[in-house]
Amino acid sequence: MKRNLAILLSLTAMTLSTQAQDHSPIAIAIHGGAGTISKAQLTPEREQQYRAKLEEAVTAGYALLQNGASSLDAVVASVQILEDSPLFNAGRGSVYTYNGEHELDASIMEGKTRAAGAVAGVKTVKSPIALARAVMEKSHHVILSGQGAEDFADTQGLEKVENSYFDSDARRQQLDKAKETLKQDKTAFSRPDMLDYKFGTVGAVALDKQGNLAAATSTGGMTAKRWGRIGDSPIIGAGTFADNQSCAVSSTGHGEYFIRYNVAADICARSQYLNIPAKVAAQSVIHNVLKNAGGSGGVILVDNQGEISMPFNTQGMYRASVDVNGKVQVAIFADESAQ
Repeated sequence: MKRNLAILLSLTAMTLSTQAQDHSPIAIAIHGGAGTISKAQLTPEREQQYRAKLEEAVTAGYALLQNGASSLDAVVASVQILEDSPLFNAGRGSVYTYNGEHELDASIMEGKTRAAGAVAGVKTVKSPIALARAVMEKSHHVILSGQGAEDFADTQGLEKVENSYFDSDARRQQLDKAKETLKQDKTAFSRPDMLDYKFGTVGAVALDKQGNLAAATSTGGMTAKRWGRIGDSPIIGAGTFADNQSCAVSSTGHGEYFIRYNVAADICARSQYLNIPAKVAAQSVIHNVLKNAGGSGGVILVDNQGEISMPFNTQGMYRASVDVNGKVQVAIFADESAQ
């Protein structure tokens, strides 16, 4: 009788645990870059393409979360869909360097242990975010760059492509325009009208049923970048950050400013140590600290309760989310409500 009672109590505990897990909040948000995005610049057809791809990416990640997958799995799945699309400056749609090549960066971080991985300046890895995860999980390091990162990708059996795989006519035209402008004014990149050459990133943040946060970011970098320039996307704390004590953040914008102001980590630290909502911390950093310093861009974040926020100080930011209630939102322009 005692044995049967013990078994019954054990089964009851397992059932309650499962029910509690099933009702644990899950949430996910993604971005596809911020910048001077206006309705006048996008045809209705092009706008619909962006919205459809954003929805595809965010719902794919959310479906994994619903099925009990980790937040790491969810953010990687969402980012890879965006990497595979020529619409965004990451993976297949990456911009050109000054010399006419593509150099890709990515990073990932999980909030339970603050483990992280990143890669910079890779040229033949099809999915930089997959390589960043491999660095986190299969190496003793956090950041690998250049040929070393490429060699490590080979040891992990990750798919490689020719650098020309990332070519596109639209990005080539952007490069040609940027180089022509720079010929006339070598300081042109400091002008406000040149900001879009600095923007272009994809990212995802998520909270899973186990209460773990994760963030991931991937980018082709800056149009016409030179000398192996690296922005904020592969820098833990600047472009990507996650801590279960506070929030998960992925950044997009003028990377040099996000690095200087440690934007992603600063948001989470303000939330934790000032005991304020993460969305309040994010608004303050993006609209006060960053903007006052001359930096443009935005972030997506989800806190450890599943609350999502996506502040930006530019005309628009490609973004989408699925909140704790399962509500899907997709937005592009500043006057659209999306968290």
